[in-house]
Amino acid sequence: MSITGATTHSRLIGYCLLIFGFTGAHRFYYGKTTTGIIWFFTLGLFGVGWIIDIFLLPRIARQADEKFSHGDYNYSVTWLLHAYSGIFGAHRFYLGKWWTGLLYLCTGGLAGIGVIYDFCTLNERVSELNATRKPAWWNTPKALETAPNNRTLEG
Repeated sequence: MSITGATTHSRLIGYCLLIFGFTGAHRFYYGKTTTGIIWFFTLGLFGVGWIIDIFLLPRIARQADEKFSHGDYNYSVTWLLHAYSGIFGAHRFYLGKWWTGLLYLCTGGLAGIGVIYDFCTLNERVSELNATRKPAWWNTPKALETAPNNRTLEG
């Protein structure tokens, strides 16, 4: 769940992806994998669904904010890294998945198959990390200095 008032997915990026709405890019970005695949193979329901999504996008964005966990891993950064350098594994490095990042780097995103898989699962992966993991910098000396009552940030 998202924190009240906090958004997990950028509205601006959502509307920019809507320009390519016939590919379903905006639906993948907001975690609507099934309809993203349908939009991709039917060119946005033959253009009709694409036009309807202009009006539905605020609701789709709100649903994504409610469904996915807010946290230190930014969905927009992850998606931009995936879109522009997915075959090199940049999004996996960002999420702390070093081994699969190196594997993607050496194999071109497992010859593109892994990149396609990530289109379908990336939101869930980021949400899971936001809900369960703290970023690597969490217990650095600087973070510990700013912790209330000098307690560790473990709990």
